[in-house]
Amino acid sequence: MPTSKTPLRVVLAGDHAGFPLKSFIAEWLSEGSSDRPVELTLKDCGAYDETPSDYPTFAIAVAAEIVAGRADKGILVCGSGVGVSVAANKVAGIRAAVCHDSYTAHQGVEHDDMNVLCVGGRVIGPELAKEVIKAFLKAEYTPKERHARRLEAVLKLEREGLPTS
Repeated sequence: MPTSKTPLRVVLAGDHAGFPLKSFIAEWLSEGSSDRPVELTLKDCGAYDETPSDYPTFAIAVAAEIVAGRADKGILVCGSGVGVSVAANKVAGIRAAVCHDSYTAHQGVEHDDMNVLCVGGRVIGPELAKEVIKAFLKAEYTPKERHARRLEAVLKLEREGLPTS
């Protein structure tokens, strides 16, 4: 994660169904915006219009930026948020969740080290999306013993797969 002097590196993407909300988010988080929740740099990985597109493409783009260390957190938008969440979670190192309220958005980071926020462009509107994104971007993982223990169990599952009997 960035220090207090380095901006948070955020990557954003969404499919055609998420395009209107993704465009709103991109404009809001852009460098010239006066009400960004944190100091950040933003990389927009598409879609760039409402031409039908496949959500896994955008989940992969965001996941690749995070896994390669070029981004700290990601935001994905599709119609419901579910498709991009399912796809992103297939990538080792990604912990994505659909959040449509601010509590879940910050708690997912603080307790579970969530690094990708997924929202549904057909589920929430721009103002609620701003509140959810603010909570996500401001939150930091708090490695209390119980959080670290649970996260390690998730990471072990990611590394080793299901236990054999």
